[in-house]
Amino acid sequence: MTAINLADKLSTFTAHWSPRIVGSFNGHDLMVVKVLGEFVWHDHPETDDFFMVLSGELTIDLPDGAVTLKPGEVFVVPKGVQHRPRAAVETHLLLIEPAGTPNTGDPATAATKVRI
Repeated sequence: MTAINLADKLSTFTAHWSPRIVGSFNGHDLMVVKVLGEFVWHDHPETDDFFMVLSGELTIDLPDGAVTLKPGEVFVVPKGVQHRPRAAVETHLLLIEPAGTPNTGDPATAATKVRI
């Protein structure tokens, strides 16, 4: 067993909106992702959506407004709530979700998650 260095894991790829699995616990994937620009509006009918900003700044658009997160801040989108993450600058995130959860809410359009 070894510690997971998130900065080291983030340095291994450049693609945006393509989560990388760095660990797991209790049936959940721990993932890092680089984001820039806007993602699609979507929801997750069966699970909440956890976001933690490691660097940069993330805005999560919601039906009734938006939440902006800075490094060290966390936000959980409740299951079934439409949302759209977006970032004006490259932003690095830690995501935690049940293994196999599609990032778009739809397996047909979701990014393939790679373990690194």
